[in-house]
Amino acid sequence: MKKALICGVSGQDGSYLAKFLLEKGYYVYGASRDAQTSPFINLKKLGIKDDINLISINITDFGNTLECINKIKPDEVYNLAGQSSVRLSFDQPHETHESISTGNLNLLEAVKFSNLPIKLYNAGSSECFGDSSIPANENTIFHPRSPYAIAKATAFWQIDNYREAYNLFACTGILFNHESPLRPEHFVTKKIISAACKIHRNRLNKLSLGNINIERDWGWAPDYVEAMWLMMQQDQPKDYIIATGKSHTLKEFIDFTFKALDLNWEEHVVIDEVLRRPTDLQIGRADPGKANRELQWKAKLGLNSIIENMIEHELSYSNLNSPSSY
Repeated sequence: MKKALICGVSGQDGSYLAKFLLEKGYYVYGASRDAQTSPFINLKKLGIKDDINLISINITDFGNTLECINKIKPDEVYNLAGQSSVRLSFDQPHETHESISTGNLNLLEAVKFSNLPIKLYNAGSSECFGDSSIPANENTIFHPRSPYAIAKATAFWQIDNYREAYNLFACTGILFNHESPLRPEHFVTKKIISAACKIHRNRLNKLSLGNINIERDWGWAPDYVEAMWLMMQQDQPKDYIIATGKSHTLKEFIDFTFKALDLNWEEHVVIDEVLRRPTDLQIGRADPGKANRELQWKAKLGLNSIIENMIEHELSYSNLNSPSSY
């Protein structure tokens, strides 16, 4: 039985990955900063909390990280930890850098010092490319435009350097946007879904948003964790772009969502300039051809299906009686 360690198991991707690996027959260790007090809500929603060995690891502390790696001796380590909000990274640049790049460096060092044949996956981000009007591939030059993107770019090059210098099996999945019902509410997609459902139930009237003309490649999170696993099953470690290859504007996302609920978004959406980021990416387009060819992986769900799934979950399970935060 293979052992996998997931750092950041409580998040959207970590929870879906844990479920996927359990179904593959792995013994899964799920790590967070404080496993004793964390509610692990996403794991509970997926019904897998009791099937995972939950442990506390602070990957920004090298000693603690090395101790845990040597104790667990995992076959695979998935680093999905770190501050995940682009918007918040402008307010907390130091915390963002430490949780992403310092944490990734400590995992690399721990794997190196362990002298064990451990495979390491690093969660990269399409934000590293900046604007990509021409679909980005694995050879596209990075142009990060936020503290979050800078930290992710740093982690990418750490992986590349350790792979070359120490012959580690270390790889980065450069994931474009991917959604699910487990998305936190501070992400704009979940904010839109949640607000539209409340408007549908006459519990809200207006939704405030910033720049709705941005264009992104949106996929389905459960599809993307399969790509992470496939990357780790290859004979040689390589970096891959994981995306659908189809981009849409946020305005289209809003339109699809409101139409699915028989609503006209123009009657409810208010543009608030305060919600714009200091710098923002206007266009995000991806070329996932390498993953399609070498991993035999393709995104299964398109944007309409993703939105329909998120709406169905929101209407069924969300606490619509809670006070609105919009």
